[in-house]
Amino acid sequence: MPGFSFHPLTPERWPDLERLFGPRGACAGCWCMWWRLARGEWNRGQGEGNRKAFRKLVRSGAEPGVLAYAGGEPVGWCAVAPREQYPALNRSRILKPVDDQPVWSVTCFFIAHGFRHKGLSTELLEAAVDFGRARGAKIVEGYPHDAKKATADVFVFTGLASAFRKAGFKEVARRSKTRPIMRRSF
Repeated sequence: MPGFSFHPLTPERWPDLERLFGPRGACAGCWCMWWRLARGEWNRGQGEGNRKAFRKLVRSGAEPGVLAYAGGEPVGWCAVAPREQYPALNRSRILKPVDDQPVWSVTCFFIAHGFRHKGLSTELLEAAVDFGRARGAKIVEGYPHDAKKATADVFVFTGLASAFRKAGFKEVARRSKTRPIMRRSF
């Protein structure tokens, strides 16, 4: 595998995200807005509406995550931001807050087809931790899948527990058989 480089998503890098996500917005027109919007709002915006909403967020100066590059081409994405930017997490009985500590949340991965199953998620997690720490995060939290059987890539957009473990995350809660809450603290 080539060496990877990692960069925050900024307005200048928006075309790279569009190239990586393709016309479907990574998966089903999500454009990484699933955790940021009420379900009805997300459904109404699915596709172009969600793309516009995410682009507006990026243009505002927010850096909602990290892009991975190989040979100058965008090959991966990891969404990471303070948990309060993801109101849908609080509506989940499984992913509700563990405690009152301020955390940054890793909510989504998208990896180009030819780069899947090669360890890029773990490297993206490391980059997300560095990104959060540089912006004041003391705890980075994730909500990966921990299924015992193979799961289609489309259903593991929050990552796999094995990648989180490799990146130094520890399980702190589990309210579902397949959905741990994992943290890395500094």
